Amino acid sequence: MPAVLTAAPLPLLRRGATFEIALRGPFDPAASLEMFRRSGHDLLDCWDGKTFVRTIVVDGRAIAFSTTFAGTRSRCVVRVIVEDREYTEFIEAAVRGAFVAAPREFAGLSRIDPLVARLAVRYRGLRPVLQLNVLGALIRCISAQQVNLRWAAETRRRLAERFGDRHSVNDEVVYSLSAERLANASVAEIRALQFTNRKAEYIIAAAQATVDGRLSLEHLQALSDDAVIAELVTLRGIGVWTSEWVLARTLGRPRVVAGDLGVRKAVGIAYGKGAMPSEDEVRRLTAHWGASAAHVQAMLLHALGEKELDTLIAAR
Repeated sequence: MPAVLTAAPLPLLRRGATFEIALRGPFDPAASLEMFRRSGHDLLDCWDGKTFVRTIVVDGRAIAFSTTFAGTRSRCVVRVIVEDREYTEFIEAAVRGAFVAAPREFAGLSRIDPLVARLAVRYRGLRPVLQLNVLGALIRCISAQQVNLRWAAETRRRLAERFGDRHSVNDEVVYSLSAERLANASVAEIRALQFTNRKAEYIIAAAQATVDGRLSLEHLQALSDDAVIAELVTLRGIGVWTSEWVLARTLGRPRVVAGDLGVRKAVGIAYGKGAMPSEDEVRRLTAHWGASAAHVQAMLLHALGEKELDTLIAAR
C-alpha cells in the first residue's frame, strides 16, 4: 500500500472532511493497534484505544487523519476525519490498505499448525498494520535498537516535537517528521534528545536519503525482497533486520524478521520449548508459515506482549 502518493499541485489548506468505509472481516482494530499503545505514545502513530491518528505524505506534504471504529469484527465500519478534504481519496486508499487482511493460505496453515489455529481463534481479526512511509519506519527501528520499546517511543516523541510539524484533527494532535529539517540537523541537536551519537547519525543519513530521492517507497515496492534489503543496507546503521521490518511492516511482504530479539523469543516459546533460537533456527522453524508469515508473526508478538503466549502453548 503506497504511502507516498501523487496528486495535483498542492492546494491551499481547505476544510477537513469526514467519510466512512466498511472493511470486510474478520478485523479486530483494538488488537491490531495495541502495539502502538503498548510501546508508548510517540506522537507519530497515536492510538488511545478509541481513535487512531497518523499522517501520510502526499506530494511532499504531510496530511493528518483520524480513524475510529464501529460495527463488528465481521464488518467493521471505519469513520475517517481528514485534515484537508482535497486528499480524501488518497486517505481512503491508505486506510483500506494499511490493515492487511490474511492471505487465503492462512486457513490452510491453521489446519496443519495447531498453534496457528489457536492464535487464529484467540486473536480473530488481528491484522498487521502498515507504516505509511519508509523514513518513519526506519526511524522507528533505529530508535528501538538496544533499548526497550517505551524508551524508544519517548525518544521518537522528542524527535517529533523538535523536528516535526504539529497537526490537529477533530481536536486530536499528531506530528509528522520533517525529512528536510532532520536532513539538515546536527548530530549534537539529535543527541540532545537522548539518542546516541550513532543513532543521530543514522537518522540524519536516512532523512538525507529521503530528501535526495534515494529512499523512495515507490522504488522499493518495485523490487524483490533481496533487492530491497540490498538497497536499504547501503544506508548507515540499517542492517538486514531493519530491512526485513520494512519488508513486513511497510511493504506488507510475508517476511519473518528472524534476527529480532522479540521474534526470536516468541518463536522459541512457540516452537523451541522456550529455548532462544538462532536466526537460522527461526527461519527453519517458521518456513512453513509461507505467505502467512507476517500475520503469524504479528499474532505471536501480540500474544507475547499480552503475556498469553505461554498459556496458548500449554493448551496443546
